[in-house]
Amino acid sequence: MKDTVKTSRTAGYLEKIFRALNAKYFNNELEEPIITIQSTPKAYAHVTVAKAWQRGDTTRRELNIGAGTLDRSIFEVVASELHECVHIYNMQNGIQDCSRGGAYHNKKFKEAAEARDLKISYDPRIGWSITEPTEALCEFVIEQGWDDINMNRIESSYTPRGKGAGNATGKPTSGNSNPNSHSIKYVCPCCGNSVRATKAVHIMCMDCNEPMQAQ
Repeated sequence: MKDTVKTSRTAGYLEKIFRALNAKYFNNELEEPIITIQSTPKAYAHVTVAKAWQRGDTTRRELNIGAGTLDRSIFEVVASELHECVHIYNMQNGIQDCSRGGAYHNKKFKEAAEARDLKISYDPRIGWSITEPTEALCEFVIEQGWDDINMNRIESSYTPRGKGAGNATGKPTSGNSNPNSHSIKYVCPCCGNSVRATKAVHIMCMDCNEPMQAQ
């Protein structure tokens, strides 16, 4: 998306992503939640069990993306949103995928998430919850043309939970983990047009007839 400082535009972008995920992975069966952007210490995202928003006779769940986590790669943001979509799917279908107040993710969550192009790892405190995008999900993101959000709330106290610096809806960030390791960004040296690929490629900018350079 284009650089912006408007949370309304960012929320609209996340709504667009939700609808695409709903169509691809859930046959458009998910009830659309209210997308919010709020601080969520120790988590990248959450979805409410109860339908927390109401207008007239219509009620909806809330799906929140942490305001202090938006500067991750778009692949990681989409993985977090898809993680919450899996929860919505399970709730709609009467599948209990969490315990301990919603913090501990069981194998039912792992199975439903991995069936939808997420890689799920285990942490003894939060269960099968550490989430990474698979190559298939990264390819889908690239096909959609989704770009990094490049907007973030400064939260110096943000301390995600899980292994090292991991958390309930994201991958561990300790060791040599790189949030951009799933793709390579290529940029035209003349006009600045950019694309992403999940492997090394030789690609030309058709506007400038120049080879694009890996960043």
